[in-house]
Amino acid sequence: MSHTATLPDPARRVWLTAACAAGGAGIVATSVPFVVSMAPSERARALGAPVEVDVGPIKPGELRTVEWRGKPVWVLRRTTGMLETLRNHDDLLSDPHSSRRGQQPDYARNDLRSVKPDIAVLVAICTHLGCIPSFRPEPGAADIGASWPGGFYCPCHGSKFDLAGRVFKNVPAPSNLEVPPHHYAGESTLLIGVDPGA
Repeated sequence: MSHTATLPDPARRVWLTAACAAGGAGIVATSVPFVVSMAPSERARALGAPVEVDVGPIKPGELRTVEWRGKPVWVLRRTTGMLETLRNHDDLLSDPHSSRRGQQPDYARNDLRSVKPDIAVLVAICTHLGCIPSFRPEPGAADIGASWPGGFYCPCHGSKFDLAGRVFKNVPAPSNLEVPPHHYAGESTLLIGVDPGA
C-alpha cells in the first residue's frame, strides 16, 4: 500500500503558480541587463543625432565650438567687416567658388558657404592631416603675413583658410573645410546634421 501523499488540486495550483512566477521573475531579472547592454549608449546615439545650437546669444565676431558625430564644428557669427573681406581675396584662394563637390551641401555652395550670410558652420578639421586650425580673425597678422585677411590658420604645417573655410593657394591642405549639413528650425535655432526639408 502506497503512502505517497497527494496534494489537493487547489494547493497544487498555488505551488505551480508560485514556481512559475518565481521562474519568470528570474528570467526577467537576468535578461533585462543583457538587453540594456545591447542598446546604444547616450554617446553612441549622439554621434549620429543632429546637434541643436542656439545662435541667438553668439555675438558678432564670436566663434563657438560644438561636437557633431565626434567632430568639432565651428559656428561663427561673422561681422559686417568679415563679410566684406570675404569678397575681396578670391585671387589668394585655391577654390574660391567651392567648385569641388562633396565639401559642402548644394545649398551652401556660394561665396559665403552658408545658409545665412552672417553664420558660418564649418567642420573644424584641417583637410591636410586632420589637425584643428586656430581661429585667427585679425587681418595682416605678423606671423602669417601682410596679405592675411583673417580666417583659420593651421600652425602644424601652415595651411590657411578664410572665414568661409576656403583654402588658400600653395598650402598643404588640398581642399576647403567641410560644411556639414545644417538648417534653421527657427530664427535662431540651428540644427547641424540635418538637411533642410529632411
